[in-house]
Amino acid sequence: MKKLFTVFRNGNFSRLFFAATASQMGSSIGITAFMFYLLDRFSEQPSYATITELMYSLPMLAVFFLVGVFADRFDRQKVALYSDVICTVLSLILAAAIFIDWIPLVFALLFLRSAVQKFFHPSESAIIQGILTKEEYTSAAGLNQLVSSLFMLFGNGLGVFFYWQFGIIGAVLIDTASFIISGLLIRSCTLPEKIRKPNGDHSIHTLNLSTVFKEFKIGLDYILHYKLLLTLLYGFIFFGIINAGFSVMPIFILKYKLQPVKYEEYMVVFGIVFGIGVLLGSIAASVFAQKIKLYWLLVFGLFMTGLCIGLSSTTDSTVVFFSLIFGSAVSLPLVNVALGGWMPIIVDPKMMGRVQGWTGPLQMLSQSITLAFIAAGFPKILTIEGLYWIVGGCMMAISLFYLLVLPKYLHQQRQPDQATVS
Repeated sequence: MKKLFTVFRNGNFSRLFFAATASQMGSSIGITAFMFYLLDRFSEQPSYATITELMYSLPMLAVFFLVGVFADRFDRQKVALYSDVICTVLSLILAAAIFIDWIPLVFALLFLRSAVQKFFHPSESAIIQGILTKEEYTSAAGLNQLVSSLFMLFGNGLGVFFYWQFGIIGAVLIDTASFIISGLLIRSCTLPEKIRKPNGDHSIHTLNLSTVFKEFKIGLDYILHYKLLLTLLYGFIFFGIINAGFSVMPIFILKYKLQPVKYEEYMVVFGIVFGIGVLLGSIAASVFAQKIKLYWLLVFGLFMTGLCIGLSSTTDSTVVFFSLIFGSAVSLPLVNVALGGWMPIIVDPKMMGRVQGWTGPLQMLSQSITLAFIAAGFPKILTIEGLYWIVGGCMMAISLFYLLVLPKYLHQQRQPDQATVS
């Protein structure tokens, strides 16, 4: 465990780590609070909650061809910084739109803010790849998973708490402060030019549609000729379906099946149970990643998470439901740590932005389609139990796919100086 935290000796990593944490907080609290606000106000229209999540995922499809190109061609530090600055301004406008009660404008601003925020992660991830050694990638992935587990533990609870205490506008203003903090931390980093601009100095004025698609195609060619990476990316289609379902499944099963009267309070309990599970799983995954092949962590984590999610829909007991959800939460970090530690090892640093520019769209496309299907089909066509089995089944299916296909490509290396992960 001590080895996990040694990466904080790197001052730039510490700033980037906490900046990413603040930026993540700057979206999760407001989205959660706004979902509860819509469920309170439009209780008979659960599709509004799904549309809120759709406004978070759908924007990737509008900017997917730009985010990777920006991260690889321009100053990565400035791309991340400007993302936070623009999100700060949009959050203030969002608070005003909620105040005047103009719901279509609110959804439009959520869409636009989410689109801008998509530029943050590829640039931040590419910078981290440059400032850490290959041996530290898994530790960084474990720390990111720990933060994700804390958001799962406290995210929904914080969203509900701030919504109850300060109202929806207060929650959005807290989002705004989070983006400001993230931007200040990004600005304080001292990074060499080869990390900020690994492909040389490029001006925004030289960017045109032809250049964007040329760079985007280079990223596609890189992936298509790299079978190990391509096989891993197939899974992101299923991950989108999983994320879409899981973004609304807990609140739906509590509100419409297990605890229809006290679903808000039980959503806080759900967040605590799931968060503790992911926190414990994150610690275990970080330790296992140093001793077990990342391939096996990935396959086992996917299968066990999917199995627990599928089984959790079969019970009418809230206690049994939470127990199975806890099991899925413990297994999930194995997946995230395996992927997070593996990708920086096998991807050329000069291509990381463009690779990220493809992973996001694959995931968000399937996520958006799934959310649209849920919005249209629930509860008339799609049952709560069916939703859980779709998500659980997808996780088990991709687990079996990786088990059968990945072994053929485990020894492929894109860069001769990189250690094998097999």
